[in-house]
Amino acid sequence: MPAFIRRRRKGNTPRLAPELDDRDLGKVRRRVQSCWDRGSLDTAVMALLSQVLDDAGQDWDRKAHRLEVLAATAGRALPGIWREHKPNHQGALLLHAWSELFQARQQDSIGDLSAVRETCRLAADLVPADPIPWTLHLATLRLERRPTRELSPIWREIKVRDPWNREAHLQALGYLSPEECGSSVLVLDLLDGMRAEMPADAPAAALELTAIVRNHQRAVSVGGLMALGAAEIWRRPDAAKALDQAARDWPAPGFLKHAAAVADLNLLAYALLKSTRIADAAAALRATEGVATPWPWSADGDPLERFAHFYDRHCGPDATR
Repeated sequence: MPAFIRRRRKGNTPRLAPELDDRDLGKVRRRVQSCWDRGSLDTAVMALLSQVLDDAGQDWDRKAHRLEVLAATAGRALPGIWREHKPNHQGALLLHAWSELFQARQQDSIGDLSAVRETCRLAADLVPADPIPWTLHLATLRLERRPTRELSPIWREIKVRDPWNREAHLQALGYLSPEECGSSVLVLDLLDGMRAEMPADAPAAALELTAIVRNHQRAVSVGGLMALGAAEIWRRPDAAKALDQAARDWPAPGFLKHAAAVADLNLLAYALLKSTRIADAAAALRATEGVATPWPWSADGDPLERFAHFYDRHCGPDATR
């Protein structure tokens, strides 16, 4: 092979990495995966679980990200084993609750989640400042399609602890959507209240863009005239403004600091491609450093395949800069 052929750096190869750019989480995730394969949980891995969650401190956004990834990796049995060994460790309680929610979402029908809410209550008592138990409580209301009057008191508990918590806002967006417990009007109310006060670099900064992309994907999935008109979504003033601000700010090094920033850059790249803003999309793709997320790419097929297609085209060795 000629020496002058440009090679891609290994670290920039398109890949799915649930931990995104959190290397400490990645190491623990791989250890937990090996435990899942064996069907047992040893004390060394329990210590790693405790450490990676405790090390997040009061960075509730990072703690939530780590819990979500570990819950998806650990299956159902391992979090229960850890909780049995450490019944008074808040991280063990939260991982067990998140795992139960993850498993419930995989079922055809949702059962009674009151036991999960009780676990959340115990976790909240152990660390009163933590919004995550309340966020998981909100998630149970969403899965059970509970009436909206039950949402308000839980939402207040979250907002007083962490006003711009990413996971909580995504759960609220799903709950208030017309497909679940709310309506388009309630979603707009949530977004309107957010626009006036939220800092541009807050962990929940991608909430509006998430709602817009979901609207676009919903229109495409319906087919017919709805699908034909889906492109018009990107020409709406609110969508154009959200894209302009995100394209200007988010890819800048250090602008987004929250744990799931790479996921939001994936969302931005996808939205920019759909709106045919190719140069801006390339900048967002480069900022991901090759780390893909399942959503939103999964709406168009295999997520890694779709991401890699655009990443290689716009950020690979032969891409035009």
